[in-house]
Amino acid sequence: MAALPVLAALLLLAWGGPPAAGQKRKEMVLSEKVNQLMEWASKRSVIRMNGDKFRRLVKAPPRNYSVIVMFTALQPHRQCVVCKQADEEYQILANSWRYSSAFTNKIFFAMVDFDEGSDVFQMLNMNSAPTFINFPAKGKPKRGDTYELQVRGFAAEQLARWVADRTDVNIRVIRPPNYAGPLMLGLLLAVIGGLVYLRGSNLDFLYNKTGWAFAALCFVLAMTSGQMWNHIRGPPYAHKNPHTGQVNYIHGSSQAQFVAETHIVLLFS
Repeated sequence: MAALPVLAALLLLAWGGPPAAGQKRKEMVLSEKVNQLMEWASKRSVIRMNGDKFRRLVKAPPRNYSVIVMFTALQPHRQCVVCKQADEEYQILANSWRYSSAFTNKIFFAMVDFDEGSDVFQMLNMNSAPTFINFPAKGKPKRGDTYELQVRGFAAEQLARWVADRTDVNIRVIRPPNYAGPLMLGLLLAVIGGLVYLRGSNLDFLYNKTGWAFAALCFVLAMTSGQMWNHIRGPPYAHKNPHTGQVNYIHGSSQAQFVAETHIVLLFS
């Protein structure tokens, strides 16, 4: 009878040992993965990945973090102009997150270039670039985890809204200072001030109906051609198929457009 408690303890140890060891191993692997990603993120906001890194850190469990991955083709011989433009906006988004006070290891931003990870493109049956996909902390990506680039455009603000929707992480986009706007405004004010100074008390030119009509016409044409939509959505100038090399200047959907398309409409108008 005295051996029964000992036997029961041995059975509990035998049953509880392997799962406990497996859980500890899982936690160690997860900790190593998070530490590795944090180390890379401290050096570069967008982590560049090849096939091995992608399979180990993004596809393979365990994972308690989300990874936003941009699949792109940035090498010059690919001639993907849209990829370069999208990469600039993606870098702004990733930098805004990396250098914000809310930065945590809950989400990481990564990139897979076709020339560095063509096997990843094949594994995901991907035949176009750029493409943004969210790999959630749990489970596989769903339909909404693929960003609708053609509809939303690739502006950092639009990407941030999508990221907030898929991960509940709100990123305040902070763009580098752009002095072009203030300089142009200052130049315009200087020109107006100079005209007023040179003309003295003769301000009849301000009542020139032809000048005002021309300015109003230019504004109307710019708005009706879709320039404001471009400013808000940040669509690509055109789209080039990375496989066929064909360039499309007119968007196939009635709910989106390219920048080149607005220029064409403006010229026709």
